[in-house]
Amino acid sequence: MNAKNTANPADDVIASYSSKGPTMLDHVVKPDLVAPGNRIASLLVPGSTLDLKLPTNEVSPTTYGGYFWSPKSYFILSGTSMATPVVSGAAALMLEQNGSLTPDLVKARLMKTADKVFPVSSKLAVGNVIEDYQYDIFTVGAGYLDILGALGNSDAVTGTALSPIAVRDASGTVSLVADASSVWSKSVVWGNSVIWGSSVIWGNGLVSGTSVVWGNSVVWGNATLDGCSVIWGSSVVWGSMVGATDAGNDALSVDGNGDDDLVL
Repeated sequence: MNAKNTANPADDVIASYSSKGPTMLDHVVKPDLVAPGNRIASLLVPGSTLDLKLPTNEVSPTTYGGYFWSPKSYFILSGTSMATPVVSGAAALMLEQNGSLTPDLVKARLMKTADKVFPVSSKLAVGNVIEDYQYDIFTVGAGYLDILGALGNSDAVTGTALSPIAVRDASGTVSLVADASSVWSKSVVWGNSVIWGSSVIWGNGLVSGTSVVWGNSVVWGNATLDGCSVIWGSSVVWGSMVGATDAGNDALSVDGNGDDDLVL
Protein backbone atom coordinates (compact mmCIF):
# COMPACT_ATOMS: atom_id res chain seq x y z
CA MET A 1 0.00 0.00 0.00
CA ASN A 2 0.98 3.61 -0.52
CA ALA A 3 0.56 5.33 2.85
CA LYS A 4 0.82 8.79 1.26
CA ASN A 5 3.36 9.82 3.91
CA THR A 6 0.59 10.30 6.48
CA ALA A 7 -0.19 8.53 9.74
CA ASN A 8 -3.90 8.27 8.90
CA PRO A 9 -4.64 5.15 6.80
CA ALA A 10 -7.83 6.70 5.43
CA ASP A 11 -5.99 8.16 2.44
CA ASP A 12 -3.93 5.04 1.69
CA VAL A 13 -4.26 3.46 -1.76
CA ILE A 14 -2.88 0.35 -3.40
CA ALA A 15 0.54 0.95 -4.94
CA SER A 16 0.66 0.78 -8.72
CA TYR A 17 3.52 -1.74 -8.60
CA SER A 18 1.82 -4.16 -6.19
CA SER A 19 1.52 -7.54 -7.93
CA LYS A 20 -1.88 -9.08 -8.55
CA GLY A 21 -2.88 -12.69 -8.05
CA PRO A 22 -3.72 -15.43 -8.47
CA THR A 23 -0.45 -17.32 -8.80
CA MET A 24 0.56 -18.17 -12.33
CA LEU A 25 0.48 -21.98 -12.39
CA ASP A 26 -1.65 -23.26 -9.51
CA HIS A 27 -4.06 -20.27 -9.26
CA VAL A 28 -3.68 -19.80 -5.51
CA VAL A 29 -5.55 -16.70 -4.29
CA LYS A 30 -2.89 -14.10 -3.59
CA PRO A 31 -2.02 -11.77 -1.99
CA ASP A 32 -3.09 -12.89 1.45
CA LEU A 33 -2.95 -9.31 2.71
CA VAL A 34 -1.36 -5.95 1.95
CA ALA A 35 0.90 -3.72 4.04
CA PRO A 36 2.66 -0.34 3.74
CA GLY A 37 5.37 -0.59 1.08
CA ASN A 38 5.86 2.88 -0.37
CA ARG A 39 8.81 5.02 0.75
CA ILE A 40 9.59 2.87 3.80
CA ALA A 41 12.66 3.83 5.84
CA SER A 42 14.85 0.91 6.87
CA LEU A 43 18.48 0.23 7.75
CA LEU A 44 21.12 1.60 5.41
CA VAL A 45 24.18 -0.33 4.27
CA PRO A 46 26.64 2.53 3.66
CA GLY A 47 28.49 2.18 0.37
CA SER A 48 26.17 -0.52 -0.95
CA THR A 49 25.13 -0.59 -4.60
CA LEU A 50 21.75 0.92 -3.77
CA ASP A 51 23.34 3.59 -1.61
CA LEU A 52 25.77 4.58 -4.35
CA LYS A 53 23.06 4.65 -7.03
CA LEU A 54 20.41 6.41 -4.94
CA PRO A 55 22.17 8.69 -2.44
CA THR A 56 19.12 10.97 -2.31
CA ASN A 57 17.21 8.09 -0.65
CA GLU A 58 19.37 8.36 2.46
CA VAL A 59 17.44 9.67 5.48
CA SER A 60 18.88 12.77 7.11
CA PRO A 61 20.12 11.99 10.65
CA THR A 62 18.22 15.06 11.88
CA THR A 63 15.03 13.07 11.23
CA TYR A 64 15.86 10.69 14.06
CA GLY A 65 17.62 12.96 16.54
CA GLY A 66 21.10 13.25 15.03
CA TYR A 67 23.03 16.09 13.44
CA PHE A 68 23.65 16.89 9.78
CA TRP A 69 27.20 15.52 10.10
CA SER A 70 26.17 12.34 11.96
CA PRO A 71 26.67 9.01 10.14
CA LYS A 72 23.62 8.11 8.09
CA SER A 73 21.84 4.95 9.22
CA TYR A 74 18.57 4.77 7.27
CA PHE A 75 17.50 4.49 3.65
CA ILE A 76 14.12 4.83 1.89
CA LEU A 77 12.83 2.26 -0.62
CA SER A 78 9.50 1.19 -2.08
CA GLY A 79 8.20 -2.22 -3.07
CA THR A 80 6.71 -5.44 -1.78
CA SER A 81 10.13 -6.24 -0.32
CA MET A 82 9.57 -3.29 2.01
CA ALA A 83 6.03 -4.38 2.90
CA THR A 84 7.19 -7.87 3.88
CA PRO A 85 9.26 -6.83 6.94
CA VAL A 86 6.30 -4.82 8.21
CA VAL A 87 4.29 -8.06 8.26
CA SER A 88 7.15 -10.11 9.69
CA GLY A 89 7.43 -7.53 12.45
CA ALA A 90 3.74 -8.05 13.21
CA ALA A 91 4.31 -11.81 13.37
CA ALA A 92 7.27 -11.29 15.71
CA LEU A 93 5.13 -9.18 18.05
CA MET A 94 2.44 -11.88 18.07
CA LEU A 95 5.00 -14.56 18.95
CA GLU A 96 6.53 -12.33 21.61
CA GLN A 97 3.07 -12.01 23.13
CA ASN A 98 2.35 -15.74 22.87
CA GLY A 99 5.19 -18.06 21.95
CA SER A 100 2.87 -21.04 21.51
CA LEU A 101 1.21 -19.68 18.35
CA THR A 102 1.48 -21.96 15.32
CA PRO A 103 2.35 -20.64 11.84
CA ASP A 104 -1.22 -21.34 10.68
CA LEU A 105 -2.66 -19.41 13.63
CA VAL A 106 -0.39 -16.42 13.02
CA LYS A 107 -1.36 -16.34 9.34
CA ALA A 108 -5.08 -16.81 10.02
CA ARG A 109 -5.24 -14.08 12.67
CA LEU A 110 -3.31 -11.62 10.50
CA MET A 111 -5.73 -12.25 7.65
CA LYS A 112 -8.90 -12.16 9.75
CA THR A 113 -8.06 -8.93 11.56
CA ALA A 114 -6.81 -7.13 8.45
CA ASP A 115 -8.78 -3.94 7.72
CA LYS A 116 -11.28 -4.66 4.94
CA VAL A 117 -12.46 -1.11 4.26
CA PHE A 118 -11.18 0.07 0.88
CA PRO A 119 -12.35 2.51 -1.76
CA VAL A 120 -14.28 0.90 -4.62
CA SER A 121 -11.46 1.99 -6.91
CA SER A 122 -8.66 4.51 -7.19
CA LYS A 123 -6.97 6.16 -10.14
CA LEU A 124 -3.23 5.60 -10.29
CA ALA A 125 -0.63 6.81 -12.74
CA VAL A 126 1.26 3.96 -14.38
CA GLY A 127 3.86 5.69 -16.50
CA ASN A 128 1.93 8.15 -18.65
CA VAL A 129 -1.34 6.21 -18.33
CA ILE A 130 -3.99 6.76 -15.65
CA GLU A 131 -5.51 3.42 -14.69
CA ASP A 132 -8.55 2.61 -12.56
CA TYR A 133 -7.52 0.12 -9.86
CA GLN A 134 -10.18 -2.18 -8.45
CA TYR A 135 -9.87 -3.36 -4.84
CA ASP A 136 -10.74 -6.98 -5.49
CA ILE A 137 -9.56 -10.16 -3.79
CA PHE A 138 -6.61 -10.51 -6.17
CA THR A 139 -5.43 -6.98 -5.38
CA VAL A 140 -5.81 -6.67 -1.59
CA GLY A 141 -6.46 -10.23 -0.45
CA ALA A 142 -7.91 -10.39 3.05
CA GLY A 143 -7.23 -6.71 3.67
CA TYR A 144 -4.79 -4.15 5.06
CA LEU A 145 -2.50 -5.25 7.90
CA ASP A 146 -3.82 -4.24 11.35
CA ILE A 147 -1.15 -5.05 13.94
CA LEU A 148 -3.18 -3.98 16.99
CA GLY A 149 -6.13 -6.02 15.73
CA ALA A 150 -3.96 -9.11 15.31
CA LEU A 151 -2.45 -8.72 18.79
CA GLY A 152 -5.93 -8.38 20.28
CA ASN A 153 -7.36 -11.46 18.57
CA SER A 154 -7.69 -14.73 20.49
CA ASP A 155 -9.63 -16.91 18.02
CA ALA A 156 -8.40 -20.50 17.82
CA VAL A 157 -7.51 -22.41 14.65
CA THR A 158 -8.18 -26.13 14.37
CA GLY A 159 -7.18 -26.50 10.72
CA THR A 160 -4.57 -25.25 8.30
CA ALA A 161 -4.42 -21.76 6.87
CA LEU A 162 -3.99 -22.88 3.26
CA SER A 163 -4.93 -20.13 0.85
CA PRO A 164 -7.85 -21.10 -1.43
CA ILE A 165 -7.67 -21.81 -5.15
CA ALA A 166 -9.43 -19.73 -7.82
CA VAL A 167 -11.31 -22.07 -10.16
CA ARG A 168 -13.06 -20.95 -13.34
CA ASP A 169 -15.74 -23.23 -14.79
CA ALA A 170 -16.94 -23.60 -18.37
CA SER A 171 -19.44 -20.76 -17.97
CA GLY A 172 -16.73 -18.33 -16.90
CA THR A 173 -17.73 -18.25 -13.23
CA VAL A 174 -14.72 -17.93 -10.93
CA SER A 175 -15.10 -19.46 -7.48
CA LEU A 176 -12.93 -19.87 -4.42
CA VAL A 177 -12.24 -23.51 -3.56
CA ALA A 178 -10.89 -23.97 -0.05
CA ASP A 179 -8.84 -27.02 0.87
CA ALA A 180 -10.82 -29.39 3.09
CA SER A 181 -8.15 -29.10 5.79
CA SER A 182 -8.33 -25.31 5.93
CA VAL A 183 -10.01 -23.53 8.80
CA TRP A 184 -12.12 -21.31 6.50
CA SER A 185 -13.68 -24.29 4.74
CA LYS A 186 -15.60 -25.47 7.80
CA SER A 187 -15.96 -22.70 10.35
CA VAL A 188 -18.37 -19.80 10.61
CA VAL A 189 -15.72 -17.86 12.54
CA TRP A 190 -13.23 -18.30 9.69
CA GLY A 191 -15.55 -18.33 6.65
CA ASN A 192 -14.83 -16.69 3.28
CA SER A 193 -16.93 -13.60 3.95
CA VAL A 194 -15.25 -13.16 7.34
CA ILE A 195 -11.67 -13.47 6.08
CA TRP A 196 -11.92 -11.72 2.73
CA GLY A 197 -14.92 -9.47 3.39
CA SER A 198 -17.92 -8.82 1.19
CA SER A 199 -16.37 -5.88 -0.63
CA VAL A 200 -13.78 -7.95 -2.49
CA ILE A 201 -15.89 -11.00 -3.36
CA TRP A 202 -18.09 -10.39 -6.38
CA GLY A 203 -20.94 -12.17 -8.16
CA ASN A 204 -23.18 -10.46 -10.73
CA GLY A 205 -23.27 -7.68 -8.16
CA LEU A 206 -21.84 -7.11 -4.71
CA VAL A 207 -22.50 -10.18 -2.60
CA SER A 208 -21.40 -11.63 0.70
CA GLY A 209 -21.52 -15.06 2.21
CA THR A 210 -20.94 -16.91 -1.05
CA SER A 211 -17.87 -18.40 -2.71
CA VAL A 212 -18.51 -16.82 -6.10
CA VAL A 213 -15.85 -14.26 -7.00
CA TRP A 214 -17.26 -13.13 -10.33
CA GLY A 215 -20.42 -14.36 -12.02
CA ASN A 216 -19.20 -13.76 -15.57
CA SER A 217 -16.02 -13.63 -17.62
CA VAL A 218 -15.06 -10.18 -16.39
CA VAL A 219 -12.06 -10.74 -14.14
CA TRP A 220 -10.82 -7.45 -12.78
CA GLY A 221 -14.14 -5.68 -12.28
CA ASN A 222 -14.23 -3.95 -15.66
CA ALA A 223 -14.47 -4.86 -19.34
CA THR A 224 -10.78 -5.50 -19.87
CA LEU A 225 -8.39 -8.19 -18.72
CA ASP A 226 -6.01 -6.05 -16.70
CA GLY A 227 -3.09 -7.28 -14.66
CA CYS A 228 -2.41 -10.79 -15.88
CA SER A 229 -4.07 -11.71 -19.15
CA VAL A 230 -1.87 -14.79 -19.42
CA ILE A 231 -3.73 -16.39 -16.53
CA TRP A 232 -7.17 -15.14 -17.41
CA GLY A 233 -6.91 -15.18 -21.22
CA SER A 234 -9.57 -16.90 -23.31
CA SER A 235 -7.18 -19.65 -24.34
CA VAL A 236 -6.52 -20.78 -20.79
CA VAL A 237 -8.14 -24.11 -19.91
CA TRP A 238 -9.35 -24.30 -16.34
CA GLY A 239 -9.73 -27.67 -14.69
CA SER A 240 -12.39 -28.43 -12.14
CA MET A 241 -10.04 -30.49 -9.98
CA VAL A 242 -7.39 -28.02 -8.85
CA GLY A 243 -5.36 -29.09 -5.84
CA ALA A 244 -4.17 -26.80 -3.07
CA THR A 245 -0.96 -28.63 -2.27
CA ASP A 246 1.20 -25.70 -3.34
CA ALA A 247 -0.78 -23.04 -1.52
CA GLY A 248 1.59 -23.10 1.45
CA ASN A 249 0.46 -23.71 5.02
CA ASP A 250 3.00 -21.49 6.59
CA ALA A 251 3.83 -18.94 3.91
CA LEU A 252 2.15 -15.56 3.89
CA SER A 253 2.03 -13.62 0.63
CA VAL A 254 2.17 -9.86 0.85
CA ASP A 255 2.00 -9.49 -2.92
CA GLY A 256 0.53 -11.54 -5.73
CA ASN A 257 3.60 -12.75 -7.56
CA GLY A 258 3.47 -16.29 -6.20
CA ASP A 259 6.56 -16.31 -3.99
CA ASP A 260 6.48 -16.91 -0.25
CA ASP A 261 7.17 -13.46 1.14
CA LEU A 262 7.08 -14.52 4.77
CA VAL A 263 7.75 -18.10 5.85
CA LEU A 264 6.42 -18.47 9.34
